[in-house]
Order: sequence, then structure tokens, then C-alpha cells
Amino acid sequence: MKAAFLAADEKTLRRVFTQRQIQEAECILGSKASVIECSDAPGGDEDFIFSTWGFPKIDVKKYPNLKCVFYGAGSVQLFARNLLENKIRLFSAWKANAVPVAEFTFAQILLAVKGYFPSLKIAKINRPEANKLINLHPGAYRTRVGILGLGAIGSLVARRLKDTDLEVWAYDPFVSGERAMELGVQLHSLEEIFSECQVVSNHIANLPQTVGILKREHFFQMRDYACFINTGRGAQLNEKDLYDALKDNPTRIALLDVIIDEKNFDKCILNELDNCFITPHMAGTSGLETERMGQRMIDNMKLVLNGLPSEDEVTLKMLETMA
Repeated sequence: MKAAFLAADEKTLRRVFTQRQIQEAECILGSKASVIECSDAPGGDEDFIFSTWGFPKIDVKKYPNLKCVFYGAGSVQLFARNLLENKIRLFSAWKANAVPVAEFTFAQILLAVKGYFPSLKIAKINRPEANKLINLHPGAYRTRVGILGLGAIGSLVARRLKDTDLEVWAYDPFVSGERAMELGVQLHSLEEIFSECQVVSNHIANLPQTVGILKREHFFQMRDYACFINTGRGAQLNEKDLYDALKDNPTRIALLDVIIDEKNFDKCILNELDNCFITPHMAGTSGLETERMGQRMIDNMKLVLNGLPSEDEVTLKMLETMA
């Protein structure tokens, strides 16, 4: 059996699939793998294709032997349907990609309930005032936290919070009561979460129907010293509505790792506010974390060859709710 490693540029490819991982695939398959840099996949007799960000366009007719595509990154919406409708199995590292986002969010939640972010600024100027501010935040005992969306990332965040003394509420219309119980969360409406939770973290799937789902009626329900975290997508909220809510009550905090127009960060009105902290889209996979996604796909190939199921396999039905 044969494999090809494809990407629009080799540098990106090798960030995800190391030489060690490529050699591991070759050893398992007993053949030399092709490493190809291209914008349009040239075709070939490979059984397996490994790729990541910048996945080239594939004409499936040019790959008569192709059985599986192993995508070492997250969202597959741009190309999944074409593969699946042509009976080519697809595996995604979306759950591996979720790990660093969940870790980042978990850390932010614990820091937020302690008042870390606003006190950090004030402490540089007036340490006693910063100490007073800390005591206006509830800390991490029996404090209510809200998770919006219980997909790969939201579920990981919930699992980590399960080991704390925080009370976790969640919003996800696709999740059953049984699943919620397994994750240790209580299901509530968006309105209830924004009005009752000290921290609200957004992990709703990025789909056309979720654009602008978070708006004025939600942000203005936020409590004093409450914090809104967004590591999802900027388009899921109305930035002007969030701006107005933060302006209306300066004790409210927003931690945004994403905004609507990433390329024009300097024009984002939220950047004007002292109670809004915007990070440079850093929650996702970076540094050596990229290798986790590559290894996950090599491991998935092993499962396929051994006839075993994988939780990373993507189906047409899943595309209805996946980001």
C-alpha cells in the first residue's frame, strides 16, 4: 500500500507531519511515501493521503485506489462532502486540535474567576486597589461557569472543569441530558447562562446559522465582574453589542482570541476598551503542538489497517453540526 503527504506548501506540511512520522507511515506500509507541495493534487495510485492546512484540491478520479484521507487539522467543511460522496473515508485531527484550545480556555476561566485580568492592569499603578478588586471576584469555589457548545472543545473544557469546585452550566441544543450528566454540566438557555454565570465561554460550532447568535440581549444580562471568553469565531457575536455592554458596565470583562476582521485588528472598536483583552488567535494549535495532530492521523491509519473503528472518522451526517 502507498501513501502521499500533500499540502500547498511543504513547510506547513512538515510542521504537522515530522520526518519521524512520515518514516513511521512508510515502515507500516512497507513503501516509500511521496511528499508533494502543490495547489492542485496531481493524482496517483496512493491508497492513503495525509494532509493539513492548505489541503490541495483533489480530483478523486485521478486517485483510483484512494481509500482514506487523513487530515491533520480541524475543520473539513471545504472538502469533506466531495470525498465522502465518492466513498473515500475521511479522518480529521479536530479532537487533537481541540486540546490546546481547551487548555487555554480552562486556564482563562480559572484566572477570570479570581479577577486576574483587570487586576493585572491596576496593580501596575495601584497595588492596594488591585487587592480590593480581587475580593470583588468570587474565586473558584461554587462559582457558576457557562459553556456555550459541547462539541470537541466545549466537552474537553467541561471535563477539565469537572475536577474543580465550580458549578458548570452549558448551552447546546444538540446534547442530550444523558450526555450532559456524563460531562458534569447542567443544560440551560443562552439567556439563563448570561444572566447567572460569572464566566461564559463560547465554543459554538462555526456554521452559517450561528453567525451573530450572541448579541445585545445576552451581553447586557452579564453580571457585575462577569467575564465573556471567545475562542470560537468572531462572527458568532455582534461586536457592537458586546462593545456597548462593556462600555455600559466597566466591571464586565471580555477575553477575545478571535474577532470578526482579523486582518484589520486596529479597526476593531473593542480594542478601544480597557476591559476587553484581545489576544492574537493564540488558543489553537501552535509550536510543537502541531505534531500532536500529525501523530493522531498516523494512529488513525493504524486503526484502519487493523479494521478498528476511530472516533476521528467524519461522516456526512456529522457535517450538519461540525464547525
